[in-house]
Amino acid sequence: MNSSLALDGDGDAWRLVIGGDWSAPAIAQVQERLELLPQRLEGTVVCDWSGAEAPGIGPAWALLSRLATAGHGELTVHHVGAPHHIAWLEELQRRHVAAASSPARAADGPIENLGRWAIAQAGEVRSLADFLGRIVVVSGRALVNPRALRIPSLARHVYETGVTAIPIVSLIAFLISVIVAYLGAQQLTRFGADIFVVDLVAIAVLREMGVLLTAIIVAGRSGSAFAAEIGVMQLNEETDALRAMGMNPIELLVVPRILALVITLPLLTILADAMGLAGGGLLAHLQLHIPWSQFTSRLRDALAPTTFWSGLVKAPVFAALIAIVGTYRGMQVRDSARELGRLTTLAVVQSIFLVILADALFALLFVRLDF
Repeated sequence: MNSSLALDGDGDAWRLVIGGDWSAPAIAQVQERLELLPQRLEGTVVCDWSGAEAPGIGPAWALLSRLATAGHGELTVHHVGAPHHIAWLEELQRRHVAAASSPARAADGPIENLGRWAIAQAGEVRSLADFLGRIVVVSGRALVNPRALRIPSLARHVYETGVTAIPIVSLIAFLISVIVAYLGAQQLTRFGADIFVVDLVAIAVLREMGVLLTAIIVAGRSGSAFAAEIGVMQLNEETDALRAMGMNPIELLVVPRILALVITLPLLTILADAMGLAGGGLLAHLQLHIPWSQFTSRLRDALAPTTFWSGLVKAPVFAALIAIVGTYRGMQVRDSARELGRLTTLAVVQSIFLVILADALFALLFVRLDF
């Protein structure tokens, strides 16, 4: 059966009767019929699809495009007995016309880019402030009701972030201390000051390297895990399910991770300090032939009362920064696995940056306080 198209009416009221074969194979006949329509139509046209057989997407799109061209944006089109795909074809056409009619935006200059960046950062600050506020509210509630701490979840995260990190933290701290002691010995031996290798290792490890290396390892290990775990739950809509059940995702997912890391990072720092001193002592014994008794005696003389504490007080701050950034980026995951990977990477990079920045600020503060 051939395609047919009949236009009746005059002025502002038109009726377009569609009949015959309007399937995809008949697209050539449909195009011929559409060419016979007037070049200009105004007012309202009613498309009667009741006589059309198997109307396909291609012919329907061709008709809508022809009517849009003839109407010049001033023609109102209604459909009677239309196939189900007409509605979304019309929506698609509206978007196409809107995109084609909108003027092309010129290349953004530095001022426009700066403005967009400032607006994006302002939104980020508001979002982070809201996130921190929710954490404070849940933490304050936990002080009144200790069951809000979710002790089983807290214990699990203490194990995952602390106990399982012991091997890698111990190994890295030991090896870095050996390297520092070896390089220091190479220089100090020239001046006959071998014994000051003990001072170098003790002060470097206890004040800076022990806590800093541990924080960087934990940021790459636990910070990324926090972002990935919560991000996957976001993608699977598990956090939405928790809200639907009347549970608070901040209380269940965020606060236990932050508290666990605040507990474990100082303990890992103490372990890293001990392994660092052991590595420096081993190198001093093997390379410089300094006995263990002399090493420990010099160690006691080299350490000030605040040397150990100046490193340890940084640990809870570093832990809070790592955990907050990791959980915050995890809660931001939306839509796709690509976004999950991007935000997990961003969580690690920002955690390490903030840890180093905080360490620099601590160094300035300790110098001012003579700590």
